[in-house]
Amino acid sequence: MQKFQELRLENINLNFGSFKALEDFSLTVKAGEFISLLGPSGCGKSTALNCLSGLLQVSSGSIMLDNTRIDVLPPERRGFGMVFQNYALFPHLTVRSNVAFGLEMRKVPKAEIDQRVERALATVQLANQVDKLPGQLSGGQQQRVAIARAVAIEPPLVLMDEPLSNLDAKLRLELRHEIKRLHHALGLTTIYVTHDQDEALSLSDRIVVMRDGRIQQQGAPEMLYTSPANLYVARFMGYRNAFATSVETVADGRTIARVGDGPGAMRFHGLVPAPGAGAASLAFRPDDVELADEGIPAQVAQVEYCGQLWMVDLRTADGTHVTMETHERVAMGQQVHFRVPVERIRLFADAFVPEAA
Repeated sequence: MQKFQELRLENINLNFGSFKALEDFSLTVKAGEFISLLGPSGCGKSTALNCLSGLLQVSSGSIMLDNTRIDVLPPERRGFGMVFQNYALFPHLTVRSNVAFGLEMRKVPKAEIDQRVERALATVQLANQVDKLPGQLSGGQQQRVAIARAVAIEPPLVLMDEPLSNLDAKLRLELRHEIKRLHHALGLTTIYVTHDQDEALSLSDRIVVMRDGRIQQQGAPEMLYTSPANLYVARFMGYRNAFATSVETVADGRTIARVGDGPGAMRFHGLVPAPGAGAASLAFRPDDVELADEGIPAQVAQVEYCGQLWMVDLRTADGTHVTMETHERVAMGQQVHFRVPVERIRLFADAFVPEAA
């Protein structure tokens, strides 16, 4: 496997006419890292991956692999492994031939091809499926073939574009563990595109959250989970309860934030204000909401059973909806009180925008 120390994307811009698909995109990847690009459809994460692979030519900026500039090279000379959402297997070729294809294109000697194919298929636990056609395999098995094909060429970098999106929940979980195992077992460097927060959190050494072609925040999963930089990142990290807020008082560096109007408004005391101007929005997760003997009064508007817990929609006196995860059984229409620990609430200076906007 070709070794490298560092991959650098420096001020990458990609324009389609007046549309900016990527804007000032800069990212440094160390050898052995697992990086996830996280965001909704259209945010630029797959575009960034395609610029890396050479399938798209950047408008400006550079991509460096150590001291070699690679954005000027065609895809085949970059030598990266690619795993796509739709498997991209040749339906008329056997599993063995699909995995061998990239090696044959590189004119690798046949004896070495046989060894690498055997090793790759054993690694993804498909050694007994070598003579089958893709159509005879399950979706999970086909994606394992695609992964085997990508690692068989022993690439310096593996690029994965939402490889689990077409699989059911059980297979996604199984292959998520398999991808992480392979990453460590083979010493890979991986850049992984996903819109799934759980995938990004469980797989990554570092998560890069994107919006409209720009990086919003990057860092270790725990850092993004506990300290999102803005409301957009917070929502991707599971802060489903997000509200416009007004700061009523500021004393000793702490604030009282109000959500809603009238006597039924929610008030949160002792918050740390967001940097810069006064906070304009706040957010907290459903699992941060606790039932309490005293606190904010609310009515149970909806209950969903989720196995070991219930997902509950609470409605406050002024009609504000709060989502709560709880292990306690509650009933539709029940009057309850709830609280949110002050250290779990995040205040942001960016103005509140409804999630659908």
